[in-house]
Amino acid sequence: MRATRAIVHLGRLVQNIQAVRGRVGGERLVCMAVKADAYGHGSVRAAKAALEAGVRYLAVATVDEGILLREQGIDAPIILLSAPQPDELFDMAANDLSPLVSDRESAAGAAEAAARAGKRLQVHLKVDTGMGRIGVSPEDAADLAVFAASQAPLVYAGTATHLAVADSTAEADIAFTKTQLALFGKTLAAIRQAGVDPGIVHAANSGGVLLHEDSWFDMVRPGIVLYGYSPLGKAGDAGAAALGIKPLDIKPVMELRSKIAFIKKVKKGETVSYGRLWTAPEDTWIATIPLGYADGLPRALADFSVRIRDSFYPLVGRVCMDQCMVSLGRETDIGRWEEVTIFGGSAAGASDIAERTGTIPYEITCNINHRVPRVYQD
Repeated sequence: MRATRAIVHLGRLVQNIQAVRGRVGGERLVCMAVKADAYGHGSVRAAKAALEAGVRYLAVATVDEGILLREQGIDAPIILLSAPQPDELFDMAANDLSPLVSDRESAAGAAEAAARAGKRLQVHLKVDTGMGRIGVSPEDAADLAVFAASQAPLVYAGTATHLAVADSTAEADIAFTKTQLALFGKTLAAIRQAGVDPGIVHAANSGGVLLHEDSWFDMVRPGIVLYGYSPLGKAGDAGAAALGIKPLDIKPVMELRSKIAFIKKVKKGETVSYGRLWTAPEDTWIATIPLGYADGLPRALADFSVRIRDSFYPLVGRVCMDQCMVSLGRETDIGRWEEVTIFGGSAAGASDIAERTGTIPYEITCNINHRVPRVYQD
């Protein structure tokens, strides 16, 4: 096995699921987002652990992601969050993947595919209340609900929306989320008035789970919070605390580790890596780690330290495609092949890397690619 590997702690995933269920109430359904290979954690193993822990629904972004779960024996309901291509509709229906329908074309396409596959396919109506992505407009939602419910090969199973800024504690963003939820409530009333049961109603993403109790409805759809990171960021977490909202007791599920592949001493004034961006301030021992941006470590990462034994050592120089370098200082007894923890566990989190590279922890874990072996624990 490669020295570089991602340790996935399934026990922590289960604990995070329990924390979410404790927050929203055990009577509510949980739909776990396992798209993008479960945010880099491995969709099959994560999904199976989640279902054993009481998750009832799964959500994917592509038909292929859903088919992979079916091929691995997972028979739980799977919601398809993104719009499939016309040539994917039959496979979608044949594998009982529940699409979000947003217009007559998508509803009719799902019905035709379900008929060809000999299925009665569950669908969820998607309402765009302010995300500006896919979804039917609130004023057209009732008519589309009637149309979808009238299609014999379809089962109208649920009604959903997506919250654009539910992960923000800024006053304007909280107000916008409230506006979205109010509009969604009016849309649900119109659907009912048109004679259609809206089925399972769901809106809350991770931000909604944390900040907006009125978004929980019948089912919540958490993603990143189940993998151990708050979508609010440090400032948002502080803002939530100021609002009297208790944080969830969650722990990062992924731990990225590697080993020292080479150690050498560079002299004062010598440079390290591409661009010669780092110059040794004194004679310094440099450890080379077989981990780079081709594995998902951002090339732009700087001002970041990794853990070796019980201490932290800074990355120096530019991250390369397959390697990065760490300064061990003027004197060291650290040896070749010793363990290095880049994030997770006893080291900093993916959120710290995200903060230093101007992104979000979702992107960090998703980008740890398939050439990094996953090692499952718990």
